[in-house]
Amino acid sequence: MTELEKGLSKLEMDVMRAFWKLDRATAREAYEALAETPDSKVEYTTVQTIVGRLEAKGAIERVKKVGNAWLYRALVTRKSIVGRLVDDVVALLEGASQPIVSHLVESGRLSREELLELERLIEKSKREGSDDGE
Repeated sequence: MTELEKGLSKLEMDVMRAFWKLDRATAREAYEALAETPDSKVEYTTVQTIVGRLEAKGAIERVKKVGNAWLYRALVTRKSIVGRLVDDVVALLEGASQPIVSHLVESGRLSREELLELERLIEKSKREGSDDGE
């Protein structure tokens, strides 16, 4: 199992969000993007450390040197990381995904747009299932 397959910490995910948002960024730019978020109290040196960890895990890579700083880009997508996290939670629930969906719907955490997208995905899945002779 690679370091990346073991998952990312919350802080590593926060820093990855900066790379996903900015596409390519230096550690300083990632720090500045993170500092814009409410309640962020992370220090620049911490972000530098996290960038090093993310590079070692294969989540980001150096693109080129800009002055005395490296420009990085994400090697993994947000979707792939979120997919792994959800798979891990489903595994903890012994394969049951229904409690996750139920909780999200009942807790009101899904926006109207997210509910509509969920409905669209369900309908698409039903159509594809019926195409298989089910």
